[in-house]
Amino acid sequence: MWRNPSHPDRPLHAIVQPPGPDLFTAVRDALSGDGPAVLPLAPGHSGAALEALRPTHVNGAIQAGGAGVPADVAVVIATSGSTGAPKGVQLSATALRASAAASLRRVEASKGERWLCCLPVSHVSGLQVLVRALLSDSEPIIHPVFDPQAVMSSGADHVSLVPTQLHRLVELEADLSVFRTIVLGGAAPRPRLLDRARDLGGRVVTTYGMSETCGGCVYDGQPLYNVDLKIGEDGLIRIAGPMLFSGYRFGEPAAPFDGGWFVTSDLGELAGGRLRVLGRADDVINTGGEKVVAAAVLAVLGTHPEVADAAVIGTPDPEWGELVTAVVVPADPDTPPTLSQLRAFCRDRLPFHAAPRSLRLVPRLPLLPNGKTDLVRLRAGT
Repeated sequence: MWRNPSHPDRPLHAIVQPPGPDLFTAVRDALSGDGPAVLPLAPGHSGAALEALRPTHVNGAIQAGGAGVPADVAVVIATSGSTGAPKGVQLSATALRASAAASLRRVEASKGERWLCCLPVSHVSGLQVLVRALLSDSEPIIHPVFDPQAVMSSGADHVSLVPTQLHRLVELEADLSVFRTIVLGGAAPRPRLLDRARDLGGRVVTTYGMSETCGGCVYDGQPLYNVDLKIGEDGLIRIAGPMLFSGYRFGEPAAPFDGGWFVTSDLGELAGGRLRVLGRADDVINTGGEKVVAAAVLAVLGTHPEVADAAVIGTPDPEWGELVTAVVVPADPDTPPTLSQLRAFCRDRLPFHAAPRSLRLVPRLPLLPNGKTDLVRLRAGT
């Protein structure tokens, strides 16, 4: 037992290793209170997080200058977003269980059904697969790396994926009906990807959430059980419920709460109780005095038949301030779409100022370890 009345803070053990049975055991003991709090980190991506978050132990070894966490914190997830030093999102066992239970309830998962973990457990999406398995009284199937063939032969009932992973399964034209549920998160999927996956028999549930909400808390636009949503006057999505985090490690930065509501960085709309995520507030492009939500342009580009994948960024321009720039992976590299074609396509569906004014063709988009597009590298032109 970790408890020591003379030391109210709980030890924080960083576990730097690929997903596996030992990590699952550590997470289980952290949630039950039989072990210390855990900071799961992926090998090769741990240096900055260890320096910023200062755990008391690393792979069992005591660390000089380490600091514990409040007694209710079971897991710390390291996240730096797209820029800046890593911050630690502190999650209680109560919050993690509430999130996992609501997820299991929504997808109608039964006791004993097995979950496949093929996402990094250092990210909340992978961690929550383990928590769902715990609440399902089943052993998770854990893959240290993503291998499409291994995924399809895993025998799992449910799996969590990011769009890039689902795209690779779709490319195989795999029979996705072998899974009762494919929980899809991490980034907004292209409409054609969902259509193709469902044509292959996939029961795909799209999710919206973040580390601060213990992962996905809105499934297919509808909030999970006990989750409340509202849109503030600033257009930002606000979330309330038992799955919210306990604050950031060392209190930095200040947790963005408005009363009991967590204020996200995402713009959204609510209609008939259904959430539509418009995009991140910091991804708004100011071009010629007009504001363009990058995600809105991306949603249109993703439906163009000659676009396999895409990202939309603002690039500096002396005349326009920023150019709406489309970074496109062509469906056929030999006949890539032209800027004029994409502009015409977007202008039929979006305001005139939202049509891209710059096009960059790439063989593939750079990705972060969690499967999201690395917008920092794109903006840097690398």
